[in-house]
Amino acid sequence: MWRAGKWLLLLALLIGFFWFEQNSIQTEVIDVRGAPSAFDGQRIAVISDLHGKEFGEGNQVLLEKTASLKPNLIVITGDLVREEEEFKVVPALASGLTKIAPTYYVTGNHEWAGKHVPELKELLASCGVKVLSNEFVSFEQNGQTLVLLGADDRNGHADQKTVPKLADDARAAEGEDAFLLLLSHRNNRVETYEEAKVDLTLCGHAHGGQIRLPFTDGLIGPHREFLPKYTAGLYKLSYGQMVVSRGLGGELPAFRLFNRPHLPLVILRAGT
Repeated sequence: MWRAGKWLLLLALLIGFFWFEQNSIQTEVIDVRGAPSAFDGQRIAVISDLHGKEFGEGNQVLLEKTASLKPNLIVITGDLVREEEEFKVVPALASGLTKIAPTYYVTGNHEWAGKHVPELKELLASCGVKVLSNEFVSFEQNGQTLVLLGADDRNGHADQKTVPKLADDARAAEGEDAFLLLLSHRNNRVETYEEAKVDLTLCGHAHGGQIRLPFTDGLIGPHREFLPKYTAGLYKLSYGQMVVSRGLGGELPAFRLFNRPHLPLVILRAGT
């Protein structure tokens, strides 16, 4: 009887740990240097790869976690939902986020795979979220400019504007000295971001490599490759920098291990 009790306790602990790894949101503050002095201290919460998941009714837990970070801006970098039945999570989350801070969204590969992109963009816009579809918005403070670029995922229209072209258009409109901050879903398009010469890219897609062990950047990449690169945190590129969220949700049979749902807060800092 005692031996059976120990096994039941061990099983309960394992189940509890597995639940914790899938459902306990981990926040992380990431300082990114090189921003214009006028934007020093700007706080950007990054929500990525929710995959229709709910953290509490109406995603209240996620909303409270986001609010606790006191962001000036919230960005959603794709894979919010895929199938139409997952749209039910969108209104409460989108409306809640816009009450915290201005919120911007770009598509991921899963939205296009689900073939409901126009409906999703319309729903988000009706909730106050600004959808960026290969376009940009500019912010000016004390004579300096930050340009927020939003790139639709490459699974989108075949003739859509490329990221380098989008960046060139932003520089032409706002000047070569403007700080370009790109929202793009995929972490594995580093060469494209370098070619575009954007200063900072915020993305997701890799789910942190699913299982994170010491001395690895995760074990499984978004294309089922082994030992992927660029799956979490801040990376310096040959031009600019990139912050990758480990994402919040996932899809079975994949699961998270030592890789809790991730809610990064990027703080822009002036200087090097």
